[in-house]
Amino acid sequence: MFDKLEDLLVRFEEVLNELGEPGVTANPERFQKLMKEQSDLQPIVDTYKAYKKSKETIQDSLSMLEEEKDEDMREMLKEELADAKKQVEELEHELKILLLPKDPNDNKNVIVEIRAGAGGDEAALFAAEIYRMYVKYAESRRWKTEMMSLNENGIGGFKEVTFMINGNGAYSRLKYESGVHRVQRVPETESGGRIHTSTCTVAIMPEAEEIDFHLDLNDCKFDVFRASGNGGQCVNTTDSAVRLTHIPTGIVISCQDEKSQLKNKDKALKVLRSRLYEMELAKQHDAEAEARRSQIGTGDRSEKIRTYNFPQGRVTDHRIKLTLHRLENILDGDLDEIIDSLIAADQAAKLSNLQDEA
Repeated sequence: MFDKLEDLLVRFEEVLNELGEPGVTANPERFQKLMKEQSDLQPIVDTYKAYKKSKETIQDSLSMLEEEKDEDMREMLKEELADAKKQVEELEHELKILLLPKDPNDNKNVIVEIRAGAGGDEAALFAAEIYRMYVKYAESRRWKTEMMSLNENGIGGFKEVTFMINGNGAYSRLKYESGVHRVQRVPETESGGRIHTSTCTVAIMPEAEEIDFHLDLNDCKFDVFRASGNGGQCVNTTDSAVRLTHIPTGIVISCQDEKSQLKNKDKALKVLRSRLYEMELAKQHDAEAEARRSQIGTGDRSEKIRTYNFPQGRVTDHRIKLTLHRLENILDGDLDEIIDSLIAADQAAKLSNLQDEA
C-alpha cells in the first residue's frame, strides 16, 4: 500500500508541474484532464502527508523520551506519543478507504424511476411521498431536479414517475436507494383503523452519455400522441408527447412533460440510454460475483431494502439493520444519516474482502 502511495505522491507533483507549464490552458481537453486528476489525488496526498507527519512525531517523541529526565516533560511527551499513535491508526484506515477502487459512475447525475407496487391507490400515494423525499434531499444538497415523465392516479398519487437529479456525486450518494420501499400505516380510506402494507420500487440509474453506451437509433421506434392529464393549452392540443420503443428489448418510454416534441424525444432517449446502461452494468455485476457480494444492496429492484412504519414513527433499513425513530424528518429529505451508514457499511465490506484476498 505504501509503495502505491509514494507513486501517487510522485504523480501528484508531476501533475502540479504540468499545470504550471506556460500555455497549458491552450489545450482545454488536456487541462481539464489534469485538473480532474489533481482533484482526485488531492485527498489521498493530503491524508498521506498527514500520516507521514504523525509517524515522524512518533519517532521524535520516542527519541526525546530516551533522553528526557524531567517527569513533567516525559508526561507531556507520552501524551503527544499516544495522540500521534491514535492519529496514525485513524489515518491508515482512511488511506485504505481512499485507495479502494472507485465506481466510475460515482460523479454522474442520476435518473430515478419510482413505481407504485402492491397496495393500489395507497401504493401510488406512497410513491408520490418517496418522490417528494428525494426532491427535498436533492434541494438540501443544492442539486437540481428535472421531471422526465409522470403517470398520476387522480388523487395525488403516482403510478409511475421518472425524473433526473443533476449534481456532482449524485450517484455516489443515491445508488444505495434502488430496491423495494415498504410503508406500514392506516390509510385515510380505512374505516376500521387497520394497518396496511404497501410498496413502491425505486431504480437509481447513472445518466449514460453516448461515450458510456452507444444507442443505435435504428433500433428505436418513435410515436407521437396528444398529451393527457394536467397541462396548458399547448400541451393538450398538440401531438407533443413521445412514445419511444426500443425494439430489441421491448422497453417503452413515454415522455409528455414538455410542450416541445423535440424536448420530449430528447428526454425519452436519455431515460432509455440510462436504462440500457444499467442493464449492462447489472450483467457485469452478475459476472463479478465476489464484487457483487461486497456491495450493500445497490441496483436490485426486487430487494426489500427499507420499511417506513407510521404507527411507530420509525424507518428501518433492513440491509444494515439500522432503525431511526424520526420518520417525518426522513420523509422531508433528511437522508444523510441513512446514506452515510450505508456507505460506511459498503466500505467495511470491501475492506474485509480485500483483507481476505490478501
